[in-house]
Amino acid sequence: MTPAKATRVVLADDERMVRTALRVILDAEPDLEVVGEAATGAEAVSVVRSLLPDVVLMDVRMPGIDGIRATEQILATLAEPPRIVVVTTFENDAYVYDALRAGASGFLLKRAAAEDLVQAVRLVARSDSLLFPAAVRELASLHHSARPAPPAWAARLTDREAEVLRQMATGLTNAEIAARLEVGPATVKSHVAAVLAKTGTRDRTQAVIAAYESGFIHPK
Repeated sequence: MTPAKATRVVLADDERMVRTALRVILDAEPDLEVVGEAATGAEAVSVVRSLLPDVVLMDVRMPGIDGIRATEQILATLAEPPRIVVVTTFENDAYVYDALRAGASGFLLKRAAAEDLVQAVRLVARSDSLLFPAAVRELASLHHSARPAPPAWAARLTDREAEVLRQMATGLTNAEIAARLEVGPATVKSHVAAVLAKTGTRDRTQAVIAAYESGFIHPK
């Protein structure tokens, strides 16, 4: 029996075998449930709007509407959109960085081990850390354009909020940041919420991307 609070997942990939493999792996976990599938980007948008899952595993390259456009449409039309993880073959793919900039909460390689897939879905659902922070930093260094002036939101961050944002970029959880800064986890949670509000971003990944894009944090 599926737990009442299982994380609900939609799979979007144009290859049926890939979707089947992902479903087998995820449905084997008691706290995860695959509730729908889509073979195209357009179908993914429709399925997500209908089922309102918690997490979407979105193939970045699909015919017609690709994973990037599908991500944009989902985030633009739902008041409480799911966390979207784009799935790709190559980690340095410019499509992946574009998907992160479009609002995806992380990315996953198609060759990832089953345990990494399961952990990624759980992590994104909690939104308590950054998926593969080193890879996100590398993508930023390859694809972002540095801006000469600091972003307007940087001046609105307190010193502690700025430090929390830098720690978020390393992939630390709230508890880990709290231990490093010697404050309580609830305090860090409040700082994270303030960072998201001041940067105008919806989750940790988007805040970190904004920090890299603006030059507030240098990817190298």
